[in-house]
Amino acid sequence: IPEPTVGFLAERLARGVPAEEPMLEVLIRKHYSDYDLTALRGLTIDGRAAADADYRLESRPTRVVSTLGRIDEMAADGPICALATDLLGQRDGEEAVVELYISWPDAPEVDVAGARLEELLSGWPLGENVRRIVVAVCNHKVDPRYLSFRWTTSGEIAEDQRIRGVHPMVARRLDLWRLREFDVTRLPAPEDVLLFDCVAKSNPADRRLVAMAQVRQLAPVRDERGRLIGLPHAERAVENCLEAIRRTRAARGSEGNRLDMNHVWVHVWPVIDLDHKDIAALQAKITPLGEGAGIEEVLAQGRFDQPGQGIIPLAVRFHYRPGAGVTASIDAPPSEPLKPLDDYAGRVLRARRRGLVYPYELSEVLAGPGGTITELDLDADGHLVPVQRERGLNSAGIICALVTTPTPLHPEGMTRIVLSGDPTRGLGAVAEPECRRIIAALDLAERMRVPLEWYTLSSGARISMDSGTENMDWVGAALRRIIQFTQAGGEINIVVAGINVGAQPYWNAEATMLMHTKGILVMTPDSAMVLTGKQSLDFSGGVSAEDNFGIGGYDRVMGPNGQAQYWAPDLPGAFRILMSHYAHTYVMPGEDGPRRAPTSDPSDRDVSDYPHGGEFATVGEIFTANPDRKKAFDIRTVMAAVADADHPRSERWAGMADADTAVVMDARIGGHSVCMVGIESKPVPRAGFPPTDGPDTYTAGTLFPRSSKKVARAINAASGNRPLVVLANLSGFDGSPESMRNLQLEYGAEIGRAVVNFDGPIVFVVISRYHGGAFVVFSKTLNENMTVLAVEGSFASVIGG
Repeated sequence: IPEPTVGFLAERLARGVPAEEPMLEVLIRKHYSDYDLTALRGLTIDGRAAADADYRLESRPTRVVSTLGRIDEMAADGPICALATDLLGQRDGEEAVVELYISWPDAPEVDVAGARLEELLSGWPLGENVRRIVVAVCNHKVDPRYLSFRWTTSGEIAEDQRIRGVHPMVARRLDLWRLREFDVTRLPAPEDVLLFDCVAKSNPADRRLVAMAQVRQLAPVRDERGRLIGLPHAERAVENCLEAIRRTRAARGSEGNRLDMNHVWVHVWPVIDLDHKDIAALQAKITPLGEGAGIEEVLAQGRFDQPGQGIIPLAVRFHYRPGAGVTASIDAPPSEPLKPLDDYAGRVLRARRRGLVYPYELSEVLAGPGGTITELDLDADGHLVPVQRERGLNSAGIICALVTTPTPLHPEGMTRIVLSGDPTRGLGAVAEPECRRIIAALDLAERMRVPLEWYTLSSGARISMDSGTENMDWVGAALRRIIQFTQAGGEINIVVAGINVGAQPYWNAEATMLMHTKGILVMTPDSAMVLTGKQSLDFSGGVSAEDNFGIGGYDRVMGPNGQAQYWAPDLPGAFRILMSHYAHTYVMPGEDGPRRAPTSDPSDRDVSDYPHGGEFATVGEIFTANPDRKKAFDIRTVMAAVADADHPRSERWAGMADADTAVVMDARIGGHSVCMVGIESKPVPRAGFPPTDGPDTYTAGTLFPRSSKKVARAINAASGNRPLVVLANLSGFDGSPESMRNLQLEYGAEIGRAVVNFDGPIVFVVISRYHGGAFVVFSKTLNENMTVLAVEGSFASVIGG
């Protein structure tokens, strides 16, 4: 019965006290039907309507007795008390509850009304077997309000103000009982919202807000295809709860910011007929609503109509999961009280308050569906071995694990060694314990022939009164092992998961930024790599920026200079980039290279029909309607036309500034994983004010210093792993004074060296023009495994014409 049916009874009671009132039975059935309700009956005693029934709560048989009357009949010697005691006396000693619906036309405000009822009820001769008395005050001008009275430990009756305004069984449906481990204080909130300030009895530092509400209607809104667009009543209930939490946090100023583990609990009265796809649509609605409210979870409970199972109670939980964002799960309703923070949860919270993720919280995301994760630590001989212990009991500021993630291409799982800095231990500061584990992790990855995956967060070498410069020696030892590992062909992939200071950025550079390295480095908006933090630079008189992100963040520094290869909006996005990288590069131990993926794209497909746009309608027109091959075209479109259409492509170094004339992609051709390099074939405007000794625009088909560096790094990264495919419209290297000043010769030479040292097949395809120095660095004489092809009508010469 979703509507507040007590209002119907209040209207009838305004016309006088009836001898028969079926609404008493209706309300008992509404509130107790989920608790083994039996023996419900309506009664008339001395010309007054009443009702009673039996129900069972937590295996305790209980009797409910209900009647009605006027406020002037509430005295201990009045008819209402006489009727209630008479009914209770018929089965003396049995646990019971009493519900009264009282007409009070000129009822005062609720505090005064509660005090008056408390005074009247204190004289009633009720035994200890009566657990509570509920009084619904029917004013006839406003909606009836429930007031609940219980006996205190001193034996006096007092109002339970925590649930003022709602029936106790509704409060139970809203899971108020789950707060038994907390001292609870009711706070002001919008109508139909219960808001509680909860302080854990066992941990006073654990303080949170819990908002509760009811949903009396669903009325789903769907589009013309039947897809769920929204549930306005449910969304409004959640929004009201969130607004109550936001107001309370704002009113408490800076202290309110620490209220960041808050809960919203909603009970839905109507039967819910939604499938899992509908729940996913709700997730997209709930996620933005919770911003700025410090929400731990939104929990919605109700009765679901499940095919083949009938109507069963279920709970939908929307909660933030580190590494995955807001997720939705459908489970049985909660059966345990809300637990106060323990030591582990406290660490999770401390990390969150710093805008970071506690590494153990990423376990499920790293392993993936069906995957495994095993924590590793040092044994007596200094080797990493599996350990069985509770999460959060690591003794060092870095956590090690062996992770295996199954994928369709690798059902047995892609195995990696994973390292993660612990933000709760000196903000990931490094000394001997951390460096020993880093060195041991590299040793293990080398023995297993698997990549090392590193979620970096570090405040640099540890500064402590009980340690000194030996910490720097250990940093150097770890640096040496990183260099040895990468020079031997090992792969280290870095996700910068926070602020990296001092030693850690150097480790990141040695792992991913040099010409011989194969791994990738991914940054998020919350990450930065700095040698010296902003405050230290400011105090020392050095030059800094407005914050650490201005010194070493992606947008202004690490993306444009190419040292960060990818940008991700958050940790889940960074993990998806890693998985995409592994999809193209992962080599199972004992295999020669990345596995060939099944593809439905025919190997003899004609790329001519692929749409291009602009002057050329299709890719084919680049070759048929462009006889001199001098008209501009988009190389990314050509690369997409050549690659398998049913496999994703990922562009590396997409944010690298002044490197726009070279494009590097990981893709598949015929199911084979390849590194594709394309030379941009249209002019690229320059940002800012170019120097007078350099070009105004980056000309098509030309390599400039930064684009030369990008190409050389791409070739080196693919060597020994997967084939290299170059789609060339290349007239050579830019020889302007600006380019020569910016190391054009050096980076051009790096391309030649990379081609000579490349281990694997190279396919070089001339698709337009091929002139000048490009002939040298991509000459077939540099590498016997190079195949040089040319599209019919292409031009090749020493000097272009």
